[in-house]
Amino acid sequence: MIILNTGGTFNKIYDPIKGLLIVPKSNRAVEEIIKNINQNIAYKGLIYKDSLEFTDEDREKLVATIEKLDEKSIVVVHGTDTMDKSAAYVAQRVKDKCIIFTGSMIPYSIDKAEASSNLTLAIAKGLYAYEEGVFIAMHGIVAKHNRVYKDRQRGVFCLK
Repeated sequence: MIILNTGGTFNKIYDPIKGLLIVPKSNRAVEEIIKNINQNIAYKGLIYKDSLEFTDEDREKLVATIEKLDEKSIVVVHGTDTMDKSAAYVAQRVKDKCIIFTGSMIPYSIDKAEASSNLTLAIAKGLYAYEEGVFIAMHGIVAKHNRVYKDRQRGVFCLK
């Protein structure tokens, strides 16, 4: 298994100079969660963007990276706003791996609970319930990417 960290709110930290939450070029949140669950899982930082800034060029870079990996179980940490779009893009192009998208609507740096539970849910799917396909693991749900949506009114992911 490997975790590909593409950024998103999951990773955001407060920049006191800019007075904004930013996506750092850092894997700190992923590193801390892996350390806390006592798993030896590889990870790699890739794009480091808010998902609202994701382009198809970024998605193609993600696909190319996934295709080059020897690992069959891949967790993708991604922003929640366009997670569904990126998951669908990957699903059209990669068929022989278990790819689980996850993220957080609250930055790990502000409250560790959501990011930690979502990432560990995705890791569990990849390690213990391997199945080829593209999935979303958010808010206690793990399902094929096209069966999960973000309910923007309630601020949670739900099954269709």
